[in-house]
Amino acid sequence: MYISELSLENFRIFKDEKSIYFNDGTNIIIGHNNVGKTSIIKALELIFGDGKSKSLSIDDFNKKISIEELKKAPPKITITAKLTESNDEEEYSEDLITVSTWLTKLEQPYEALITYEFFLPEKEEKDYKKIINNIDSDDVYDYWREIEYNFIKKYIYKIYIGNPEHKTIVEPETIKKFDFQFLTAIRDVERDLFTGKNSLLKEVIDFFIDYEIKIDTNMEKSKKIEEIQSRKRNFTKDADKLIKSLQERMKLGKKYMLKYAEETGAAFDNLHPAFEGRILDTELYSALKLIVEDETGFKVPVNQNGLGYNNLIYISLLLAKMQKDSSGEYLGSNAKSFSILAIEEPEAHLHPNMQYKFLKFLKKNQENQVRQIFITSHSPNITAAVELDDLIVLCKDKDEINIAYPGKVFTDSEEDIISKNYVQRFLDVTKSDMLFAKNIIFVEGISEQLLIPEFARMIDKDLVDSHTSIINLGGRYFEHFLKLFDTANSNYAIKKKIACITDVDPVKKKKGGKYWEKCLPLEFNSDEEYEYKECSNKIVDKYLDYKDEDYIRVYSQEQGVSNTFEYDIILNNPTTKQLITTSVENSKEIKDLMEAIQDGKGVYSFLEIIRKGRFKKLVSLQIDQGYFDNKENIIHIVASRYLLSIKKGAVAQELAYVISENYIRKCRGESCFDFNIPTYISEAIKWIYQEQ
Repeated sequence: MYISELSLENFRIFKDEKSIYFNDGTNIIIGHNNVGKTSIIKALELIFGDGKSKSLSIDDFNKKISIEELKKAPPKITITAKLTESNDEEEYSEDLITVSTWLTKLEQPYEALITYEFFLPEKEEKDYKKIINNIDSDDVYDYWREIEYNFIKKYIYKIYIGNPEHKTIVEPETIKKFDFQFLTAIRDVERDLFTGKNSLLKEVIDFFIDYEIKIDTNMEKSKKIEEIQSRKRNFTKDADKLIKSLQERMKLGKKYMLKYAEETGAAFDNLHPAFEGRILDTELYSALKLIVEDETGFKVPVNQNGLGYNNLIYISLLLAKMQKDSSGEYLGSNAKSFSILAIEEPEAHLHPNMQYKFLKFLKKNQENQVRQIFITSHSPNITAAVELDDLIVLCKDKDEINIAYPGKVFTDSEEDIISKNYVQRFLDVTKSDMLFAKNIIFVEGISEQLLIPEFARMIDKDLVDSHTSIINLGGRYFEHFLKLFDTANSNYAIKKKIACITDVDPVKKKKGGKYWEKCLPLEFNSDEEYEYKECSNKIVDKYLDYKDEDYIRVYSQEQGVSNTFEYDIILNNPTTKQLITTSVENSKEIKDLMEAIQDGKGVYSFLEIIRKGRFKKLVSLQIDQGYFDNKENIIHIVASRYLLSIKKGAVAQELAYVISENYIRKCRGESCFDFNIPTYISEAIKWIYQEQ
């Protein structure tokens, strides 16, 4: 059995009924701030938590309820959890027995419901409507203030099982079968770690003492009890010797210590104060202190450890306690049958490497002890350590909370299996940032990744302010990742704005040949022995008329005019010599070509520069065809020469620095060069920056 679904209505950030679907095992709930992650855990605690108040405050209501709705009826919070039979669950399992009175579906897999409601009793509704309807205000908060002052203290909660319409109250003994443990992000664990005086440590010690006997499968239960009792008796005998020794040492001192009692009259009727003592093993737990010991035997008190380390120790003790609480042999009918562990932002106290190890540890424990795990996180390290199927992504679109399930967007088709495996391998710590960002710009390589933020600054669009992440895919692998965000084709997809910046990459091949090869725009349709494609990028054609263009758009160069990002930069800035950085080869030749354009030197002068360089052979056909009869074609020569003279990674870093420094000088009013951002890049930035 597992919690398969949680529905929330009017609870905190969730107004209209919203359902979240869970996995049988580990659930990692991620998203940026204020999207409802903690509210989901709190909702689970309200239903399954034990020993804490389940009443709520005015601040737990969703405040988007309209005045008309408030006048019609008092607001009510409803939280419903659905429990579903696990795939490998035994017939007539203990889980089924526990929720037998909760069932709403009897056939396999069975389903059970438990519902929490926080509401104003029916007998108070008449007064409520009278007071609320007499308020003359257009400000909804005036109504909420009245509810807070006069009615919130009259609200009650009920927990129903089965069909909530039947109003069947849950039996307290049944809900106690659930062990819900919630570790908040801000917690003081040291108070439960110092000594055996603390309840957590004491409980764990008591369960695991004599553990080798308790888990011995070759020993009968009666024999185990007899052996443990024998150890207790032996301990008491040894302890009696200590008490006797202590009394011997106090024989004379006791006389003087207690003579004052006799003088004050405390001794009467021949009664005299004395000392007597007895020590049980359980009483000595308080003498044990938790320490950390290294391989050399060096010991450090636990209160001198770092907070992150102590959190790990605390969680390990908590898991040990959950094991104890689920032991039927130890607790009998009081044992818990379903354990739930919820942890809020484990990264708050853990180093990135420890986060990864911690997730692996929890996964292992989930298989043995904890039945279901819920973790909220902002950490890419946590995301990178788990499977796509474990992830639940929350994101906010205007006032609506959208819930996505990355693992579910992929079907069982061969194509989707390949895509899913690729995305899973790709989601390392840096790339999993795409799941947390509000908007994403996917790019092919390092050049775009480094330069686009600088271009955004130039047009006064700070991508940080718009919570936009630039994700370098290292090639044209857009289709694998767009499946995660394609809400037009999957209800499980993540709803956020995605701009794909990619190259058209024209190609050519000999007629009748098998293989396509790269082609510069100046070569296009210049040789009858070849056939040409203005665009070899399938994604550009696929998304030209995409039906979800409000959320996914593809931006690329003009087909038949350009081919790559670097090419287009020079095409838009053909005389900007500052772009010819130190790692660009043939820099003198390219700068000479730029000067020839800038100074208006004729075609003859331009050809002279070409003939002296190594570029002549590649463009000889264009020279023979009179390709240089206009300035536009000459600019393509410069762009082509530049593209063939660079190593993209090195040039990208240099260009980012040059453009950044130029922008800073411009802001200061100092001398700077003019720079034209390629049109498709500026359009992508402006679109991603727009509010929906």
